[in-house]
Amino acid sequence: MALSHKMLMTGEHNLQTTRTHVKVLFVPFVLMLVTAFAGAFLAAQVGDQGDGVLRWVVIGVAVLVFLWFVLVPFLRWYLWTYTLTDKRIVEQKGILTRTGRVIPLSRINDVSFEKNLNDRILGCGTLIVFNASEEAGLKLRDIPKVEQFHRSVSDLVFESHQRSDEQT
Repeated sequence: MALSHKMLMTGEHNLQTTRTHVKVLFVPFVLMLVTAFAGAFLAAQVGDQGDGVLRWVVIGVAVLVFLWFVLVPFLRWYLWTYTLTDKRIVEQKGILTRTGRVIPLSRINDVSFEKNLNDRILGCGTLIVFNASEEAGLKLRDIPKVEQFHRSVSDLVFESHQRSDEQT
């Protein structure tokens, strides 16, 4: 889900769009399996007791658990994107209310990344971007192929700073 063309500035090009690593969906996936098996087992155990109302209650609870603990985290993961353009980094998130954050590449002072053991195994990491207006950096967590994204951002930041130095 790349940055839409109506959000791009004149002459700006979308270079790379990513979202957090799918590892954040592991717990919701396990909950989906547990909910499906437990809901089916309990619905079968209850049977048609009480005119089948109890079975529908069990199914309704299973559906609510699925919606809240599986579907909502999936939508949150799917709709939270980081887009790198040739002029800025754009973070967009939200299911019902969309919010965004923009960091112009010319304002970035430092770009670094962190990878713990799990991240190294799964091929992801945290990208930390420091800009001129913040004391604490913006942390883009669980970015897949973080070294490649880091390299792309760093190259663009250096190009941006070189262009601004040449203009002065």
